[in-house]
Amino acid sequence: MENQQKPKLSLGQIWNMCFGFLGIQFGMGLQLANMSPIFRYLGANEHSLPLLWLAGPVTGLVIQPIIGAMSDNTWNRFGRRRPYFLTGAIIASIILILMPYSSTLWMAASFMWILDAAVNSSMEPFRAMVGDILPKEQQAKGFSVQAFLIGVGQLFSSVLPYLLTLLGLSTLTTGQNIPDFVKYAFLMGAAIIIGSILWTSYTTKEYPPSDMEAFRKKQAESGGLFGAFKEIFVAVKEMPLALRQMWWVKLACWYGLPLMWQYYSLSIARHVYNAPTPESAGFADGVKMGGVAIAFYCVAPILMSFVFTPLIKRIGMRKVFALFLTIGAIGFIGTLFTTNIMAVFALCFLTGIGFSAICTVPYIMLSTTVQPARMGVYMGILNAFICIPQIISMLTVPLYYDSLLAGDPRNAIILAGICWLIAAALCMRITPTVENIES
Repeated sequence: MENQQKPKLSLGQIWNMCFGFLGIQFGMGLQLANMSPIFRYLGANEHSLPLLWLAGPVTGLVIQPIIGAMSDNTWNRFGRRRPYFLTGAIIASIILILMPYSSTLWMAASFMWILDAAVNSSMEPFRAMVGDILPKEQQAKGFSVQAFLIGVGQLFSSVLPYLLTLLGLSTLTTGQNIPDFVKYAFLMGAAIIIGSILWTSYTTKEYPPSDMEAFRKKQAESGGLFGAFKEIFVAVKEMPLALRQMWWVKLACWYGLPLMWQYYSLSIARHVYNAPTPESAGFADGVKMGGVAIAFYCVAPILMSFVFTPLIKRIGMRKVFALFLTIGAIGFIGTLFTTNIMAVFALCFLTGIGFSAICTVPYIMLSTTVQPARMGVYMGILNAFICIPQIISMLTVPLYYDSLLAGDPRNAIILAGICWLIAAALCMRITPTVENIES
């Protein structure tokens, strides 16, 4: 459906369309807050953690552009994007149930690969659906609602293990087994993913192509998986200037950001609770409070979602992006100067402000620079811009973790802040034409 034919949706309809994103982010949040401790419980060394986290970026790099290109050329009785995010959600839910019952490191790592493949199969179609359904003047609002739900999903998934301990679930561990409060959190996450995805599927109608005959012809000529690779190659070759420039911003952002997921809880355990290893007294408490810290990080996208659209209209997307990344960098670097848990929570909130821009502004920029018919493939390519820097980070950080970073997880957090300062400077190199967003 062409942009001029798309009806404006109410806030409630936009909410329903994006609600499945809450479930996806809930599952993602459980993974981000808990996988490094799970790996440590099962015997992994700190310097090897980035290699174990390779599953997310590698599967994202391979799967998201393919799913994007294939969904651009899909229409059946289930819709255009729905078949992909439904399938991904079902698989992700099954793996979330199995993950905390891993008995060996290789088993947990294998489950993580499958989980990330499933989440990536769901995430890209959800972002592309905003461009499919909403008229251009409402797309910033659509991505802001997604940012809100990202924050809500990750907030509750991060704090859930802590809440479960308040209800009496055990935090006891021998240092080699996963405690009960983590297991129950993952079980609840599986139910939330399925429930939220089904809600969006039930309440949201996708628009069929305006010229079905032409679409079916294109569908027949698309060539399936081979055609998807061809479409990706052509899209990369014809990529708009703004997206080429966005690559450098993404490189700096996403080289640093994985360090937070891998080392933030471990940094709190070591520097706030003096518990550097899983056998140390207080390690489980440090991990638990790491989840609470991530919850503060997740509050920021919720609050910032209300100010994105007016702030972008007032000072422009590039300045908003640069400003929020600078604030986030201060949140990272500030951890060097405190061991007070409440101060760490406040700094984590600042970091979340930067993250709120990372998960919103690039997609608004994308929606203003590419044709709706190619939204899926470019969403996939933009997400490849997320995955490649993570892969580089996860392959290189182990090489200097024990030397340059002195084997200290807090130093990894400082490095993330430096990366974000570089990204903030690079934002202003993006062509000013991206500011041509309709009010």
